[in-house]
Amino acid sequence: MAAVRDNVFPTRMNLTMTKTRLKGAETGHSLLKRKSEALTTRFRVIVRKIEDAKLKMGKVMQNASFSLAEVAYITGDISYQVRESAKHATFRVSAKQENVSGVLLPAFERDTRTGAGSQFELTGLGRGGQQIQKARAVYMTAVEMLVELASLQTAFVVLDEVIKVTNRRVNAIEYVIIPRIENTILHINSELDEQDREEFYRLKKIQGKKKERAAVAQRETDRIQSTAEHDMPVRDILAEQVDEDIIF
Repeated sequence: MAAVRDNVFPTRMNLTMTKTRLKGAETGHSLLKRKSEALTTRFRVIVRKIEDAKLKMGKVMQNASFSLAEVAYITGDISYQVRESAKHATFRVSAKQENVSGVLLPAFERDTRTGAGSQFELTGLGRGGQQIQKARAVYMTAVEMLVELASLQTAFVVLDEVIKVTNRRVNAIEYVIIPRIENTILHINSELDEQDREEFYRLKKIQGKKKERAAVAQRETDRIQSTAEHDMPVRDILAEQVDEDIIF
């Protein structure tokens, strides 16, 4: 099976651009890997907190049920008194966001209004007031535990989804994008090497042709010179020189 690569023209510029892409992909993979590790660490901490909160929640709800049973045994049904005394909410929840490695996790916390506890001071004044206040305190603790557990569960769901997405991106970069870019770089390098070999062979052939032509020209020149020297007549210097007669 042929290696998967990008369809690019093998040039030096494309090679430089592809190497830059590879460096960016490796940097992104490193950052996403560290982000995944940080989120996984926080996820494990939240899982341990949820486990502890659920165990505590079971004990708190058990105590709250016993307290409500005591109130019902001593004072009877006080639901109508509670409805008459409750004018506004005494327990409010505020939402905020916590940034964990670029991920915004929703968090809930208690927001109690000042002076709100005075609504139930007269409830159970005739009998069972101590048990009612005790049950109210226990249920207030249970609601606080519920808010904490809801915050942890929401963060658990959000982190679980974000970790899955981040891990998919990490795997895509590691097993798809980076190998594709590396195969593209190998392809460009092989094509450029082949071009260099072809150019070197072409230059050698041109140089060889030039040498052959120079040798042929030199042989032709030598032949012409040799022929010219052979055909040149021999001059008789003594015959050409005529001396005048000398009279004594």
